Amino acid sequence: MVTLLAKLFIKNFNDVKNPSVRQAYGILCGAVGIFLNLCLFAGKFLAGTVSNSIAITADAFNNLSDAGSSIITLIGFKMAGQKPDPTHPFGHGRIEYIAGLLVSLVILLMGAELLKSSVTKILHPGELAFSPMVIVILMTSILVKCYMFLYNRHLGRKLDSAAMTATATDSLSDTIATSAVLAATLIAHFTNVNIDGWCGILVGLFICYAGYSAARDTISPLLGQAPDKEFVTQINDIVTAHSEILGIHDLIVHNYGPGRILISLHAEVPAEGNFLALHDKIDTIEHELRNVLNCHAVIHMDPVCTKDEETSRLKNLVKGYLKEISETISMHDFRIVAGPTHTNLIFDVVTPYGFPVSDSELVKKIQDRIQRDNPNYFAVIEVDKQMV
Repeated sequence: MVTLLAKLFIKNFNDVKNPSVRQAYGILCGAVGIFLNLCLFAGKFLAGTVSNSIAITADAFNNLSDAGSSIITLIGFKMAGQKPDPTHPFGHGRIEYIAGLLVSLVILLMGAELLKSSVTKILHPGELAFSPMVIVILMTSILVKCYMFLYNRHLGRKLDSAAMTATATDSLSDTIATSAVLAATLIAHFTNVNIDGWCGILVGLFICYAGYSAARDTISPLLGQAPDKEFVTQINDIVTAHSEILGIHDLIVHNYGPGRILISLHAEVPAEGNFLALHDKIDTIEHELRNVLNCHAVIHMDPVCTKDEETSRLKNLVKGYLKEISETISMHDFRIVAGPTHTNLIFDVVTPYGFPVSDSELVKKIQDRIQRDNPNYFAVIEVDKQMV
């Protein structure tokens, strides 16, 4: 149904990298979610009233909160689609992550309320009434929630949307919750064993865990998570595919929301090359990154001496010293400044996160190792961290 509606109401519906198309998908899915959840709330509230089941009634209000979550998603996509302005030059895309976080908090709130109501039901159990209508409503709800989970998960992956992924997680938790409620209703009818309250507790715990998982996945990009390894590999492949580029380093990826990514990197080029031609090549690569990866790219050009024998000799010497210290560290931007009494070796060292030696200790260790065999060489070192 959502796919059909997308084809009918979203222009260029396959262009999911386009912010306006993403916004249209978010609004469409939010509207569909509101409608379906309100229908489920009405049906389950009726079933809960008829059967005197706290689990069914709580599940009904869970669907009502889901309608509220869909409203949050709809508003979030609408606000995230706003154009850049002087105070937000990179747009408002991160609002989508905030919307996903709010959905997660709603899930946690409903899970806590369900736990509270279930404990009351255990302490003060009531007789459950059985009705075929209740069974039909619960089974229909399970099918509808399965469908909502599938289309939200599909679009969440397709659009790389944290908000839709959180909504999909919510729909999955509702599917399991309603299945547990259905099981409790059938057990009470056929065995006269009332586990309504205990079932409510299990459902509440599951909903709380689903809310926690969704919150974790939406908080991470807000805090500035590392880019996907696949994305970094794509950047590296595009840049180094040009013969003029000797290597890249200091890659930084700024995520301002899905489809709003800024990357900066340093590209090593031959110092002996024609700088005007190399600058033109850098411009070409920036445009290529923008067209292929839909991101804004800024590339700093680093000249590297490739034909100076002394620089090459000392560079290989230092590389050997670094391997003695650890196989996990590397270096870049190597250059030398020779003087009458000593020579400065200037370079950056790259270490992985969690490296067992502090930056200052590592610098001291490298400097000592160089001077042990070469007293007239002084190392000037900056320490960087690996992007992934």
